[in-house]
Amino acid sequence: MGEQPIFSTRAHVFQIDPNTKKNWVPTSKHAVTVSYFYDSTRNVYRIISLDGSKAIINSTITPNMTFTKTSQKFGQWADSRANTVYGLGFSSEHHLSKFAEKFQEFKEAARLAKEKSQEKMELTSTPSQESAGGDLQSPLTPESINGTDDERTPDVTQNSEPRAEPTQNALPFSHSSAISKHWEAELATLKGNNAKLTAALLESTANVKQWKQQLAAYQEEAERLHKRVTELECVSSQANAVHSHKTELNQTVQELEETLKVKEEEIERLKQEIDNARELQEQRDSLTQKLQEVEIRNKDLEGQLSDLEQRLEKSQKEQEAFRSDLKALLEILDGKIFELTELRDNLAKLLECS
Repeated sequence: MGEQPIFSTRAHVFQIDPNTKKNWVPTSKHAVTVSYFYDSTRNVYRIISLDGSKAIINSTITPNMTFTKTSQKFGQWADSRANTVYGLGFSSEHHLSKFAEKFQEFKEAARLAKEKSQEKMELTSTPSQESAGGDLQSPLTPESINGTDDERTPDVTQNSEPRAEPTQNALPFSHSSAISKHWEAELATLKGNNAKLTAALLESTANVKQWKQQLAAYQEEAERLHKRVTELECVSSQANAVHSHKTELNQTVQELEETLKVKEEEIERLKQEIDNARELQEQRDSLTQKLQEVEIRNKDLEGQLSDLEQRLEKSQKEQEAFRSDLKALLEILDGKIFELTELRDNLAKLLECS
């Protein structure tokens, strides 16, 4: 295959309105593949884009083309052969810059290829001109074939002798007359051949013109077939691109499925952790409730303890009062006992005295 895609990207394709020459007319409903193609047989770079089976861009890059960035994501170039202006809208500034770099690169390559082809044409045209000059100098005139009058005069003068003896000059004169007739016959023959050659040359010229017309028709047909082949190749390349894109999507889907599986496992793990956290929360709530109950019970016990302490303190105070009363009573009792003892002693003494 002579023409192959060398760089591809995706963009929205526009063309300038042929009536107003101001407004952009979209030629694709969505982003399509825009590719640079290189034809190694003709050494030509082209920009081709297909929307389905329809070629919406078929632009041959020439050295006088210029790609202009009109915004961060939009660029355009004019194609004088197609008599239109193409516009491309990219998804990011990076894609636009990459396309512009490739445009400048292939434009420079087209310029170098054109210079090389011109040099080859000059080299091939020089020998042909020399050969053509040699053909034009070929003997087509009687003078160039038989010589000029100056060249033929010595033959006559060499054969003529002084007329001193008439009897001896008769043979040379008849001999020169025969030579002259011979050369006239040769001249007539050469004129006939020259006429035949001239007619053949005219016929060849007419045939060459006809062959040139046929060659031009063949070239137009070949160009049409070449464009058709290019469109089919572009369709094939887009099919390959779609297949590769589908493969990439399948790989991406597999990666996403694996990632989803990992995420699901992680979700299950998180669910278990949440369940465990809920159980811990329930345990915490239960322990908190129990702690609250224990605290309430503790408060009740503290109240009871305080009450018991108060009662104990009251009891202790009562015991101390009882003790003090009992001590006072004992003291009184001791005093009474002492008094009774003294009374008993006094009575005893009285008894003894009586």
